Amino acid sequence: MTARDTSPIRCAVVGFGTAGRFFHTPFLAADPAYDLRVIVTGDPDRAAAARAAHPGATVVSDPQAVIDHASELDLVVVATPPSTHVELAANAMRAGLDVVVDKPFAPTGAEGRKLIALAAELGRRLTVFQNRRWDADFLTLRRLLADGRLGTVHAFESRFEWWRPDGLQGWKGDTDVADGGGILFDLGTHLIDQALRLFGPVAEVLAEVNRRDSRAGRDADDDTVVILRHASGTSSRLTMSSVAALPGPRYRVLGSRAGYVKDGLDGQEAALKAGMSPADPAFGREPEECWGRLGDHSETTPVEPERGNYAEFYRLLATALRNGGELPVDPHDAVDVLDVIERAHACSKK
Repeated sequence: MTARDTSPIRCAVVGFGTAGRFFHTPFLAADPAYDLRVIVTGDPDRAAAARAAHPGATVVSDPQAVIDHASELDLVVVATPPSTHVELAANAMRAGLDVVVDKPFAPTGAEGRKLIALAAELGRRLTVFQNRRWDADFLTLRRLLADGRLGTVHAFESRFEWWRPDGLQGWKGDTDVADGGGILFDLGTHLIDQALRLFGPVAEVLAEVNRRDSRAGRDADDDTVVILRHASGTSSRLTMSSVAALPGPRYRVLGSRAGYVKDGLDGQEAALKAGMSPADPAFGREPEECWGRLGDHSETTPVEPERGNYAEFYRLLATALRNGGELPVDPHDAVDVLDVIERAHACSKK
């Protein structure tokens, strides 16, 4: 696109599983800066769902159709299993398209770096969908830190925990770790990215990586704890599990002035799966009973949260593509996350 161009950004979404169906196409369809033209899925049921949800888009089964019609597009969103990210993103950039890659960016940091180098060589814009930078609870915690209400934080606990004793579903459980499978590559990508945004670079990584589901032929972890010792002095304890019968708090943050505890998950994913449009005025707003609390052992007070806003990713991306501004997520940040994940897996094998 040319600088200051205000025409809609013509886009294709490759993949219509959870990511494509709930985390990408609703925001592209709701934002007038975008024209959702193509959806790619080889699954007949998902194709039918895509046509019903987005009747103005052409639904095709082969990603090659995007490359064949690259002159009619500006942007490709790669929302497929991680083992396919590198090839699909590289092919799209070579065809002259800008690219959004869903997390995890790539199976390894080395592959992520190669994609970044290719984007620079071709003059393409490449970013990664780290949408949970716009969770309501994360935005609220950033505000508390910026306001100094916690003081100096020495301990940060962050959790994504579910009770799914039947095992991880889809690529998360069926893909080997070498190809980006397992809960550390899935949920850990979010938790690590948030910790790095809040507390900076990591000096040391410790990890306990477990596979509680014992089905043969798989090495995908489903119950993992990663401890990050940040150069800033903060220690982050990140827990991700699909076998947590009683989940812990989403956040527990301890500082020199106060602590902050937040239960429950950001509600945007649930709202999207229930069919709420991102354009709904209630989207991203947390009910008062879900608010976190700030204080110490003697007294805590509820903290009114920021509004969750996954749509901000695509708003910022449109500005970047049209005006040459900063991308919503620097892909180097995603490589930093992959490096931590690789260190965690290596640490757990010692």
